[in-house]
Amino acid sequence: MTVAAETGPSTVQTVVAGSFQEWSRAISASFVPLLASGLKDTSFHGTMRARVLGQISVVEVTAGPHTVHRTPELIARSTGRFFKLSIQLAGTGRLVQDDREAVLRPGDLSIYDTSRPYQLTFDDDFRTLVLMFPHVLLDLPADAMGHVTALRIPGDQGLGELISPFLVRLADNLEALSGTNGLRLVHNALDLVTTLFNGELDQLIEAGRDPHLLLLARIHDYIESNLGDPELSPGSIAAAHYISTRHLHDLFQEIGTTVAASIRQRRLERCRRDLVDPVLADRPVTAIAARWGFTDAAHFSRIFRAAFGNSPTGYRSSS
Repeated sequence: MTVAAETGPSTVQTVVAGSFQEWSRAISASFVPLLASGLKDTSFHGTMRARVLGQISVVEVTAGPHTVHRTPELIARSTGRFFKLSIQLAGTGRLVQDDREAVLRPGDLSIYDTSRPYQLTFDDDFRTLVLMFPHVLLDLPADAMGHVTALRIPGDQGLGELISPFLVRLADNLEALSGTNGLRLVHNALDLVTTLFNGELDQLIEAGRDPHLLLLARIHDYIESNLGDPELSPGSIAAAHYISTRHLHDLFQEIGTTVAASIRQRRLERCRRDLVDPVLADRPVTAIAARWGFTDAAHFSRIFRAAFGNSPTGYRSSS
């Protein structure tokens, strides 16, 4: 196995595996621990070209036929919860998760969750692009995303027709994804992905008319639309949806968080992204904080450091 380490702003890290054993080790090291099965002779060949920007990994994978499994045993030994978005570039892939199966052809997209078992099979030579990122970076509730994992999103119709070409261009131009501009581009990609799956969730909710999911979706959209309002609170959210604050807290407890924690995390992510955005390089830290509802500069600095291990100013200068 050969590895080209990143040595400059135009260098992409490349891993080349000349055997199935090397490939099995490489994919577990590059993503999350996986169990690979397939041809184990020395004729197997696989290549990964990767760029890591912040918390987002962008990986182009080209390889021969094989299957990867994310098993309960591997999940139990892992830390971190990630989504992986795949866009098929060549060949065919078959993704299975949450009792659903998606057959992906060039241009098609699908998303899956590393915190639950899945299987991904390629019957022939293939090429795919994978974006892997923590749950918190996708502005949709992780529990709601469980309804759209392993769904085929066609790349030739609807929102997929608009978003798929952008992601294909990312794969073709990994060398351009460097520094703050590269980080901005991949976050733009995640914004597009959020829009795509928000649309899928809306269709499922409307089709099922589940009042519980409808309410959660409305609350989520309301919070996203009002993150910059310093007065956003459980009380104001509950009042806007004609429910009690107790009911609101119960809804968030069901998805493993609290209202305040959800708002704080989303605001911090927006601030973190703005701090490394070259377009906003001259904007003061306090102005960025205020833009997302943080009116106390000292408080903002403390919770930002606790979340990201550095002060806002230090994070900006080191990015």
